[in-house]
Amino acid sequence: MEVLLAKTAGFCFGVKRAVDTVYEQVGKGNVYTYGPIIHNEEVVRDLEEKGVRIVEGEEALRQITAGTVVIRSHGVERKIYDMIREQSLELVDATCPFVKKIHKIVDKDSSEGKQIIIVGNRQHPEVMGIVGWCNTEPIVLESEEEAENLSISGDKELSLVSQTTFNHKKFNSIVEIFQKKGYNITVYNTICNATEERQKEAASIARQVDAMIVIGGRNSSNTQKLYDISKKECANTYYIQTLVDLDLAAFESVGRVGITAGASTPNQIIKEVHGSMAEDFGTMFEASLAEESRISLGKIVKGTVLDVKDNEIILNINYKADGIITKNEYSNDMNISLKDKVQVGETIEAKVIKTNDGDGQVLLSVKRVAAEKANEKLEEAYNNDEILKGVVTQVLDGGLSVTVEEARVFIPASLVSDTYEKDLTKYKGQEIEFKITEFNPRKRRIIGNRKMLIEAEKKAAKEALFARIHVGDVVEGKVKNVTDFGAFIDLGGADGLLHISEMSWGRVDNPKKIFSVGQEVKALIKDIQGEKIALSLKFEDTNPWLTADEKYAIGNVVKGRVARMTDFGAFVELEPGVDALLHVSQIAREHIDKPSSVLSIGQEIEAKVVDCRLEEKKISLSMKVLLPEEPEAVEDVQEEPAEEPVVPETAGEPVEEVTEEPVEETTEEPEIAEEPAEETTEE
Repeated sequence: MEVLLAKTAGFCFGVKRAVDTVYEQVGKGNVYTYGPIIHNEEVVRDLEEKGVRIVEGEEALRQITAGTVVIRSHGVERKIYDMIREQSLELVDATCPFVKKIHKIVDKDSSEGKQIIIVGNRQHPEVMGIVGWCNTEPIVLESEEEAENLSISGDKELSLVSQTTFNHKKFNSIVEIFQKKGYNITVYNTICNATEERQKEAASIARQVDAMIVIGGRNSSNTQKLYDISKKECANTYYIQTLVDLDLAAFESVGRVGITAGASTPNQIIKEVHGSMAEDFGTMFEASLAEESRISLGKIVKGTVLDVKDNEIILNINYKADGIITKNEYSNDMNISLKDKVQVGETIEAKVIKTNDGDGQVLLSVKRVAAEKANEKLEEAYNNDEILKGVVTQVLDGGLSVTVEEARVFIPASLVSDTYEKDLTKYKGQEIEFKITEFNPRKRRIIGNRKMLIEAEKKAAKEALFARIHVGDVVEGKVKNVTDFGAFIDLGGADGLLHISEMSWGRVDNPKKIFSVGQEVKALIKDIQGEKIALSLKFEDTNPWLTADEKYAIGNVVKGRVARMTDFGAFVELEPGVDALLHVSQIAREHIDKPSSVLSIGQEIEAKVVDCRLEEKKISLSMKVLLPEEPEAVEDVQEEPAEEPVVPETAGEPVEEVTEEPVEETTEEPEIAEEPAEETTEE
């Protein structure tokens, strides 16, 4: 008979430190521990025999007038420290360093106004001690159900800690509940590493054995959790405190036994139990050999193929009856042909699922053996945080069903990708990678996570991208999204923004007319601010102003298109990126109120460069100077006759009289004032 002893069984660092600390105080006289130093009756009894007394509660502490008080490994409230000092007692702190760390966290975060949430048994002394270090009222949760029912204001900042001996997987489930609720929460994983390793090892051993023994004090929280974990994996799990509690008769028919112990269990007790089991099981070995030859439910047997039919395989399993493997128990694929897969004379390993199928034959399963082996592979991958590959065999309402060999893994829709995907049917038949984040085959709960791999891959790609790019580099990418103000370009790790103002040297009215999703783009990195990348298509060697001094020298006649207009003039695009001003006074020789009265947007015009200031990127044009000059003869003829009638009429008369007479005549007799004008025109 084989006995598997957990390597992590027994005293952890914190417990050993606390027990050793108390034993060092023995002999001083008046030595007390505030509460049992650890939850193990054997250790506590031994210390009492050596004169160490236990103080329970504040009232009992006040009665002590002299001596040494040792703080237990679970820790105590802050006020207990204050009371010991106020009574001038010697204080020896044996609090586990991992627990002490939690005290500091809740003290600091609660003083900053954060809501403290403690995951653990609210009646456990460790949790009661943590509560006593909070400066505000904390919330204590013991289960996923309590976490689901908890409602906290969304803008409240939360801090979550855990009892050091709390169940690791249960803690992760509670954390996931808080994350799904979207709370602003800081999570401190304060479960002791030794506790986590002890729980994982206990589960692993329990899955391999026929019976499991858990050793520890009845009041030990971490031992109780070891028992619960082992019980889930192995129905024949026994909780004992010492060798006296062990009933060896219960183990007569088992092949493998596992042993683990809580953090407060002395090594001596573990050795006694282990030694007794090994000795007594040696005498049971011969009896167990006969048991091995029997056909029993769940046993793995090997047989030789006697016959292969369309829907079943018949095996010789060296038993009074033959073994039968139906097509359904050979594979999950109903399209296969058994005759193509199996040959007569071949040896097959299968699991007994019925000792009598009704016809006196033993019903066997090949796929369940494969599934168990696959589950072992999944468990190993889970424990080692490995990446697995599997084929998506079903698309369900809530996610994907993935097959790894003959084992099934469920990937919830929220863990398929790092973005929401409404339609998961595209994954059907695909081989995908993922990690196992929850493994409980007994409850048929094997959960995969593909999202974390995508996030890790993107994070690595982003870090690699920012490590190699610099301002001024030319990069290539694909258009991911186009908006009214610009386009987002996927650079392979991060997105860069190509603003509308950087898409061309010229004016761009609508980015969606230029770019489409998936289009490949080569762009210049204009700026990098943290994780923000600004891109540009304005490459310096294509800057139109580089040759503007020749193209648009003063006196050159140029052509352009009216791009926009204002009341004072029109802006003419000579080429993309080069606009010139055509002032309203330079459009025509006659007076024009607004450019829009003679010009229109998009109209092509010809003009002369009258000013060019390259340093300011300003060019002025004139259409007027290209127009022919109009003759002024008509204006001269009209002006000369107007002077002739005045000269003879006023000749020889005083100037004053000449001035007065026309005014009076014009005012009183308008017809006379008009006659000279008409006569002048005729002459």
